[in-house]
Amino acid sequence: MVGGNRANHFFLPTRGQRKQSMSAEATTKKNAATAQACWSCGAETGGGHFCASCKKIQPLASGTDYFALLGLPRKLTLDTADLERRFHQLSWKLHPDNFGRGSEYERELSLERSSQLNDAYRALREPISRVEYLLASAGMRREGQQKQQAPPELLEEVFELNESLDELRAARKAGGDPAEMAALTRKLEAARAGFEEKLGVVDAEMELLSREWDRQGAPDAGTQVGQAGAAAELSAGQRKVMERMNDVLNRRSYIRNLAQSVQKELAEA
Repeated sequence: MVGGNRANHFFLPTRGQRKQSMSAEATTKKNAATAQACWSCGAETGGGHFCASCKKIQPLASGTDYFALLGLPRKLTLDTADLERRFHQLSWKLHPDNFGRGSEYERELSLERSSQLNDAYRALREPISRVEYLLASAGMRREGQQKQQAPPELLEEVFELNESLDELRAARKAGGDPAEMAALTRKLEAARAGFEEKLGVVDAEMELLSREWDRQGAPDAGTQVGQAGAAAELSAGQRKVMERMNDVLNRRSYIRNLAQSVQKELAEA
């Protein structure tokens, strides 16, 4: 978390004191979050981090997504330098150190928003995790058994890989001939390199799909796609792109697992 550990320098009241002092504020918070009105002065906030009128920090609006939290368009092709700049700026503004003289409620809001901000940055800073978040927030990330099934084009390679792995394990257990072990190791190293190359191809395919999603006219940051029933608001074209992205993610996950399995065996050879 940006800003150091000074947040530990203030002290919280006991549970009983907290319950008594927070009851009125908790009710206000609930009502304000529903109407997106400032809990302190009642002005309209529009879901922003701070009230433009009284400058008080605000509770997270229900359904706020990570793109909106960082003030970004709901697109997959992002300027990572801009993303990092926004993250660091907001980290400083929302850090609990800035609310040491505020109420307990304001400090809790600071911690809540800071935690959510960190989660948002982690999800959006990498292209693949960005796609995963987009699909999950729309209720369209489907893994299940499909994640464990070998893509048809890899069936033969997976069969040969399993044979080579079994041979290597058997040879290692029997204290096999060094020349045989070296040959099996070279074979597995070639297989791992092939899987790494395939991952690069899959990532390039995902990049094209990400650009296609952006061209389809992605909903802006204020559209809560992740809320119940919101997936129905997607166009047929957007749905089709998301389904293809989901398939590519499953294929990528399978290939990555293969590469990791081979690497693990090579490390033990």
